[in-house]
Amino acid sequence: MAAVNGGEKYHDWLAKINQVCGQFAARPLEGDFHGEIDTSYAGSLKLSTVTTGNVNLYRTREEIRSDNDAWFYTVFQLSGEVSIEQDERQVRLQSGDMTLIDASRPCSLLWQQTSRQVSLLLPRQLLENQLRGSAIRIATRLERSLPMVQLSQRLLHESMSSPQLSASESEAALDAMVCLLRPMLHQQDAQPSRREKQYQKIMVLIDEAIQEEYLRPEWLASETGMSVRSLYRLFADKGLVVAQYIKNRRLDLCAQALLNARDDEKLAGIGYRWGFSDHSHFSTAFKQRFGMSPGEYRKRGR
Repeated sequence: MAAVNGGEKYHDWLAKINQVCGQFAARPLEGDFHGEIDTSYAGSLKLSTVTTGNVNLYRTREEIRSDNDAWFYTVFQLSGEVSIEQDERQVRLQSGDMTLIDASRPCSLLWQQTSRQVSLLLPRQLLENQLRGSAIRIATRLERSLPMVQLSQRLLHESMSSPQLSASESEAALDAMVCLLRPMLHQQDAQPSRREKQYQKIMVLIDEAIQEEYLRPEWLASETGMSVRSLYRLFADKGLVVAQYIKNRRLDLCAQALLNARDDEKLAGIGYRWGFSDHSHFSTAFKQRFGMSPGEYRKRGR
């Protein structure tokens, strides 16, 4: 555990935050600063317990560019209060509440009193696979009275007290967490608008052409009778970048194929099948998304 008391500068604490949570900037507020961070890893579960007060922790485009954004931060408030802002939304969490923050977008966390919370890193591909085609509710207060929040809290505490979890058990815990959160994070209109229907049509087109080299934003725009700029804006409203979504979708399908491939099937061939003509690019992109090379992923799946 790293701790910094009120009489000391917060730089050591911030360095620890950047080491275990990703790149953030910070500014102290008036009053005495106190900060602690405790990390624990149980297989695929990456947890950080932060206790701090009188500081503003924030993440701008500059920090995001130099960091891995393949995560969502699931914030469980244990005590005190914190104000969180993202995408012009502001939420105040109290003890027992939780919320979700997207690591790929700027955000701000403000502690004006001593507060304690747990942050769980959820892989982006897990959420996107579960909620594909729907916007994900970020910076929204999920109140402690909700049954799914209570179950999520229980699963979190059970996982934190079981550091001996195997890789498969911890991955199952992550899957269970996403399943519990899905009803609360799913944003979908009761009667889809024309714009939503257009978005759904594009998602179908992407899956139909996912193995084709011509699948690019320009082709999608042409097929749906819209400008490339309008296509980008449509995806931006969902918190997505169209080219990045296509690449991630291909990588997710590659990952599934790797687990079902024969032992003698070449990795380059699997990547090529899903639209990656350059094996070096495929290997680099795969490692950025899954934290390991395609070969390591296949070996682990075995």
